[in-house]
Amino acid sequence: MPAVVVLGAQWGDEGKGKATDQLGSRVDHVVKFNGGNNAGHTVVIDGEKYALHLLPSGILSPGVTPVIGNGVVVDLEVLFREIDALEARGVDTSRLLVSSAAHLIAGYNRTVDKVTERFLGKRRIGTTGRGIGPTYADKISRVGVRVQDLFDEHILAQKVEGALDQKNHLLVKVYNRRAITVEETVEELLTYAERLRPMVTDTSLVLNQALDAGKTVLLEAGQATMLDVDHGTYPFVTSSSATAGGACTGAGIGPTRIDRVVGVIKAYTTRVGEGPFPTELLDDTGEWLRKQGGEYGTTTGRPRRTGWYDAVIARYATRVNGLTDLVLTKLDTLTGLERVPVCVGYDVDGVRHDEMPSNQSDFHHATPVFEELDGWWEDISHVREFDQLPAAAQRYVLALEEMSGTRISAIGVGPGREATIVRHDLLS
Repeated sequence: MPAVVVLGAQWGDEGKGKATDQLGSRVDHVVKFNGGNNAGHTVVIDGEKYALHLLPSGILSPGVTPVIGNGVVVDLEVLFREIDALEARGVDTSRLLVSSAAHLIAGYNRTVDKVTERFLGKRRIGTTGRGIGPTYADKISRVGVRVQDLFDEHILAQKVEGALDQKNHLLVKVYNRRAITVEETVEELLTYAERLRPMVTDTSLVLNQALDAGKTVLLEAGQATMLDVDHGTYPFVTSSSATAGGACTGAGIGPTRIDRVVGVIKAYTTRVGEGPFPTELLDDTGEWLRKQGGEYGTTTGRPRRTGWYDAVIARYATRVNGLTDLVLTKLDTLTGLERVPVCVGYDVDGVRHDEMPSNQSDFHHATPVFEELDGWWEDISHVREFDQLPAAAQRYVLALEEMSGTRISAIGVGPGREATIVRHDLLS
């Protein structure tokens, strides 16, 4: 049985939660392998909306084991608040496993995130201020605190002291903030230790044993390809690997285990935060797309920037992830448009680019080259078979498929779990 990666093929908010949730009833483990509570998935089941931030979408599927992998950074307050909210709605969270090697977001990481972003001014990245980047920075600088450290108070205090040595100088001397004590940080983290203890395990071992036993493991990315720290629109990116390669390092399984890589992509494009966005619409049409698609962040509530579908980005995502399938979401949002533009290339100072420019400055100055396709007026939210879509909608999907370089295996036509057209089985 396969290991399947599901990831975003744009800048996030593509509907990965729905795609993962749809596969959830057919898999045994769902693993979040990167990121933290700086992004969210919205899943609608029987008209009920669930907003997930740190927990894997598989938490909503009975019989599935949800896993927080070693590549995730964990804010324990957020984790347990999210667990409590789901349990209050009758969701069983008792199967959750958390990697002992995952890193913890401490209060000082959140503080550094917020003050640094303010200090950057017009050069700000557009972070959520939740401490994600500083926690990953600590990880790479080898002064991070991991889940397993909670269960040895002496080691925990040593690690917190090492992390605060430099940070307090920065906070006091540069940002004019008060110093943070080792004692207050350790005390805060330890309040969660005993509740967390039963969930903690070697998740890499668990997942590899599951694959050896013929079980199916779904690996779920936070954020998306264009926010990947290596392959995204640097520096306006997240601090982790949101591409398929990150699934291996963030879950502790080898690349030969992965059978399918599914990219989730909207029928148009959105972005939250700063950074270049070639097809962005800054007019009434952009506001119309925002309202039609309900484009407001699951985690922050921020209005998302909106634009037309970008086939250059789709081809890039196909290449760097090795996509085998695309799940196209929110096709229904485009209903009512007479013509639908699609970006097929970029113009950079008079030079045509059909692939992603390797120079970030070129991408920043790229002007989209559009092709216009026919729109449709019919309500498609009830459609469950591809050949029942309006002819123009079928042509739109087929055109995107050809431009994007991989097959479109499923199409979202509404927010509900059932509002999906399946063209190819993602698990076969």
